[in-house]
Amino acid sequence: MKNRDMSQIDRLILLCRGGFEAECAAEIADLACAAGYYGYPTLEADSGYVVYHVHAPRSALELIEALRFRQLIFARQWFACAAPMLGLSSKDRLTPVAEQARQLPECAEIVVETADTTAGRELQGFCRKFVAALAPHLRQQKLLLARGEKAHWRMHLFVLSGQDLWLGVAPVRNSSPWPGGIQRLKFPREAPSRSTLKLEEAWHWFVPRREWDTRLAPGMRAVDLGAAPGGWTWQLVQRGMFVTAVDNGPMDDALMNSGQVEHLREDAFVYVPSKTVDWMVCDVVEKPARTTALVIDWARHGYARNMIFNLKLPMKQRYAEVRRCLERIETALDESGLSWRLMARHLYHDREEITCWLQLDLPGQR
Repeated sequence: MKNRDMSQIDRLILLCRGGFEAECAAEIADLACAAGYYGYPTLEADSGYVVYHVHAPRSALELIEALRFRQLIFARQWFACAAPMLGLSSKDRLTPVAEQARQLPECAEIVVETADTTAGRELQGFCRKFVAALAPHLRQQKLLLARGEKAHWRMHLFVLSGQDLWLGVAPVRNSSPWPGGIQRLKFPREAPSRSTLKLEEAWHWFVPRREWDTRLAPGMRAVDLGAAPGGWTWQLVQRGMFVTAVDNGPMDDALMNSGQVEHLREDAFVYVPSKTVDWMVCDVVEKPARTTALVIDWARHGYARNMIFNLKLPMKQRYAEVRRCLERIETALDESGLSWRLMARHLYHDREEITCWLQLDLPGQR
């Protein structure tokens, strides 16, 4: 790591969905304080990002290493940086960016990002052209390692406009591997609804790809609560699972013709499986407290080994409601003496909801 004044790298940038800046800010403030790092967040509504200012003598470089990125629910991507570069001349942006890069740890790659907003998306063309010129310039200046080399840090260029930029770094293994934290998935034409992408993205986030063949294996049994018309059931069928789809509404005809789906016209909150299943998935539009109670009931009775469920968020106090629901689940599982793992994420394909994954270590069949 180069010699530099680490105190200058005193900001953490967190990218999020526009409209969820307050939730992202509240979460990072809680986690930073719990880890002994004091500071404050600043945000602009609907900007798609939050700035967390770290008080001296600690630095944002220390904070980004002290916290686990996968703990965060509302942040899609993060990086540590110094002050932004504002009002750059269009005649020479490379020189000031290179000067700021001298203050950063050694990096082997650079990723350019924008906020996930209309204004941010309109900057994509500029970003591609600029980084195509910037990367070789930084390598020529020995500020970026040669292609193929590896480093602990990744350089991030966050573009607000052609004149206003942030430059920072994130640990390669403690940040999102995707620019902006967004994994681009293609909507399969055969799927009954676009909600199918929520479950696919959840699997990518919660289940390592190398483990799909064992943890999402053909022949497994699954229950889809609130299934109609079958967007999530479609994903389960594609993995070769046998699915009980519970919903009073109609299911997609092609899914029913697969021979892998049993459709029960029942209330998702009343249905009980006859034996333990491998997966329960639930995307029911219901108050988060009621979905939380359902999940706790399924866990206590050992109805499923894995659950992926969405908590639909209220219009106000969204972060507080998320914390209440997750803490309620954790407390109930501990009191029941269960061995468990719980994660939550505001996925790219989520909107006014978060997606949760609960894994239970159940001793054999019920």
